Formats: sequence, C-alpha cells, structure tokens
Amino acid sequence: MRFDSEYFNLGYLDTLSYKDTFIHRLDPRTKLLVTLIFIIFVVSNSKYEITKLIPFLIYPVFLLTSGNIPLRAVLKKILIISPFLIFIGIFNPIFDKRTIYMIIGIPISQGWISLFSIILKFILTVSSAILLIAVTSFPGICEALEKMKVPKILVIQLLFLYRYLFVLLEESLKIVRAREARSFGKRGKDIKTFTKILSVLLIRSLERAERIYQAMLSRGFKGEIHLLRKHSIGFNDIVFAASFLTIFYILKVYNIVNIFGEELKSIFF
Repeated sequence: MRFDSEYFNLGYLDTLSYKDTFIHRLDPRTKLLVTLIFIIFVVSNSKYEITKLIPFLIYPVFLLTSGNIPLRAVLKKILIISPFLIFIGIFNPIFDKRTIYMIIGIPISQGWISLFSIILKFILTVSSAILLIAVTSFPGICEALEKMKVPKILVIQLLFLYRYLFVLLEESLKIVRAREARSFGKRGKDIKTFTKILSVLLIRSLERAERIYQAMLSRGFKGEIHLLRKHSIGFNDIVFAASFLTIFYILKVYNIVNIFGEELKSIFF
C-alpha cells in the first residue's frame, strides 16, 4: 500500500541521524550555524551567475559522504517538493528574453540563465537542509535552537509539531486500512466518504493528542525536552566551522570555475 510506505518513509531521515560518524558527532549548533550561513551565501549570489554556484556543491557533497547518507533518499525528498520550484521560475524565460550568451550560434536569454540559477540554488539549499536533518535529527536541531537562545516556547512548539505529525499520520494509516478492508474497487473513494474520513481523523487525532499530553504530564513533563545524546562544542566543531566558513567566503568572492577555465585556456591555447 502506497500510504503505508510513505508513512514509514517519513521518519527515515531521523533514523539516519543515529549513525556514529564524524559529522554525526559534531555539536548540532555548529552544523546548524554553518548550514544557515551556507544558505545565505548561496541565495545572495546574482541570479545570472551559474558558474559561481557550482563549487558550493562541496558542502552538501561533504555532508552526504561523511555522514554515509544514501543519495537516493536525498534525491527523493528533493523531487517531492520540486513542483514548487517549477511555479517559481517557469515564467523567467518568457518574460526575460534579453540575450546574454551565444553558444554555438544559439542565443541564450537571461530568463534561461536565471531559471537554471534558481534550480541550482534550490538543489543546494534544500539538499543541505535535508542532509542537516539526516546527520543531526529534528530534535537535535531543536536542541541547537534552544542553546542558541531561541525562545523556548517556539522550540517546544516546533518539536511538538514534528512529533504530532506522526500521530496524525498514524491515525490516518488506521483509517485508510479500515476503508481498504471494507471497500471493493472504487467504492469508498468518493468525495462524500473523503469528507467523513477527514472529520473522523480530526476527532481521533485530537483525542489521541490529549491522551499523549496527559501521559507526558504524568511522567513529569514541565515544558522542557531532555535528549539522551548530549553535545558540546569541541576542537572538531571549531575546525569544521572555520574550514567551511573560509571556503564559503572564497567561493563568494572569487569565481573559481572561471579562474580554473582561464588557467586551462592559457595552458592549452
């Protein structure tokens, strides 16, 4: 059943965060801060500079390889949200037709360049965010936000939103299985049945959430989330942050691809 597979796939990134690699052992604050700075550097580039963005792949590739994260899992997550990208940049080639390059006699407009730039920025930023969760876990990111003095109430709300999402999907899974067991062919798949399922899902989810909250209170919950894995900033964190921040600055200031291309041109031609 497709719904079953999507349900169990939702928490796959958190499962990957339990690995014991160099990048997994780093403090969540370090990884979160470096990733946020990486995203700022990427999106701050001009929409007509594609070659300047390509070297920034070094960061997501490093997270992918050092964390031993399956590439297929990351690509699947990117493809799920890629339709939003189409709506953002699909009209650029239509409205921005000014020619900026000529490749083998074929005019390339600024609209196509800006579209490719948006695609590349999307891949870089989304993949880094996905990989951050895969090597840190969402609770680890919330822990980092709390230690970075983000208001505790906001951190708790984010964590509860993430956890109760699984409660909502678990109740949805039960309802979908019950409908499949009681229907045949296309029966039970009309809009009337769908609206009834939504109302039942809302009521059951609220009841389940209330039971979970009461269970948390009975176990001493006082507005704080305690994680089993404790982190602290050490020498490896400093080296990791300093190295990549330096690399980001160099890639932002210098167009490495153009410089490398000019060097090759001077050698062979």
